Amino acid sequence: GNPELPTAVNITWSSINFKTILQWQPKPSGYLYTVEIHGQTSDTKKKCVLTAKTECDVTDVLRNVQETYTAHILSVMPSGMDNFEEPPFAASEKFTPYSQTVLGKPEIKNYTQKGSKLTVVFQDPLTPYRFPNGSFKSVQDFFQHDLEYKLYYWKDQSSGKKDATTKSHEFEVSVDSTKNYCFYIQGIIPSRRENRSGQESTVLCTSVGRGILDEYGAEVFIIIAVIAIAVITLAIVLPVVLCKRKKAKAAREKEPLNGV
Repeated sequence: GNPELPTAVNITWSSINFKTILQWQPKPSGYLYTVEIHGQTSDTKKKCVLTAKTECDVTDVLRNVQETYTAHILSVMPSGMDNFEEPPFAASEKFTPYSQTVLGKPEIKNYTQKGSKLTVVFQDPLTPYRFPNGSFKSVQDFFQHDLEYKLYYWKDQSSGKKDATTKSHEFEVSVDSTKNYCFYIQGIIPSRRENRSGQESTVLCTSVGRGILDEYGAEVFIIIAVIAIAVITLAIVLPVVLCKRKKAKAAREKEPLNGV
């Protein structure tokens, strides 16, 4: 082979919703890289052949998401793929998409707070893989009953959280009808040992029955009240003071001059 060529180090898998990127170091100088993906039961597949980059999107060769794969990062000369010598390479850790890909953020489609019921409807994260009709498969299409979702919700401006769990795409929970609530959703795969919890959705808050005290807090309300009282007091007192000064001035003008 070419033992003088450096081999890749710090090889890592990065995968969200089954979109999987392989990364490594260092930047090549005078040589290139080629990636080989080895499955336990599938044929070896080459990706990013003769690349000067240090990352490779290998999503399309990991379609069997329950397969366990190993990546070989080959260090080759620009014309090295034509010779019969085996180039030096570095091997990655094993990677199984089904048990290691990270669940992405669920998308909240709509939500309502009517009386004492908070209803939240959401959508599964999509994957890069498609059905024969061209539509994208969701994470639910792969995980099926292994996947569930948690809703975390709390009274606006409060730190006490509650949670609810579902395997459907809708939550309906009981809340205090006089308070506004904030919430987010997170995918969970309870059967996993690692990466059980997915990314958190955007935090949203309801705005039903929001008053000044809810919006700004009692302190701001008190400050506004004090200012209002001060303005009203000034509006009453100032004319009285001015009137008295005017009368006093008029009285002084009417007094006879001394010695006349």
